Amino acid sequence: MLRQIIHIDEEKCNGCGLCAQACHEGAIDIVDGKAKLMREHFCDGLGDCLPGCPTGAITFEKREAPAYDEAAVKAAQSAKKAASATMMPPMGMGCPGSRAMQLKKSEVTESQADNQPMTSARSVSQLNQWPCQIKLLPTQAPFYDGAKLLIAADCTAYAYANVHEDFMKGKITLIGCPKLDEGDYSEKLTEIISKNDIKSVTILRMEVPCCGGLQRAAETALKNSGKFLPWQVITISRDGRILE
Repeated sequence: MLRQIIHIDEEKCNGCGLCAQACHEGAIDIVDGKAKLMREHFCDGLGDCLPGCPTGAITFEKREAPAYDEAAVKAAQSAKKAASATMMPPMGMGCPGSRAMQLKKSEVTESQADNQPMTSARSVSQLNQWPCQIKLLPTQAPFYDGAKLLIAADCTAYAYANVHEDFMKGKITLIGCPKLDEGDYSEKLTEIISKNDIKSVTILRMEVPCCGGLQRAAETALKNSGKFLPWQVITISRDGRILE
């Protein structure tokens, strides 16, 4: 049938993934670093993906395309929710590698590190809980009580050398990559912030455009939580500097 549907100009697309996040129907995927309309029958032609595109790569066009299949979209959304639920086992259950736990630092180890010269001291991990991936973290856990959250992009730990001491110390760390992970973090982050006694939120992102998805998810979660918390965004350059 002839109908209105989106068109993605791959030459203009920078692969930020914002359109895939904005498409509630799940019609768009990021493939080989470019946005692609993978399921034409999922596209309703309303263009929720257009406003968020920073490069203007998405436009409307009228052409032959399958009819919008609302039933298929709802079935896919239900299947995705069911799959997500299986990835978040309750505390004490499921895969041992994703079991939630609070990590206690050894006072002896920290004291030894503090008393050694900077040239010889070995760094001490400042990760205070496990797991740390946003997708694996439970929405409620004892380690959230009175916690300062650090919501960090995966790459920040590799670009910024002193991320443990400067950012992770004294915080509960949640990491993710909106470009590589499927779905939107905002719903889960909203639950974590709204259901627990969170004291503050720090968003640590890279300067690259795709990291905007993590920042937007965190900002949306703060807004939807109904809480007024102190929060800040810190951006790291690709060569490891803090950008003002």
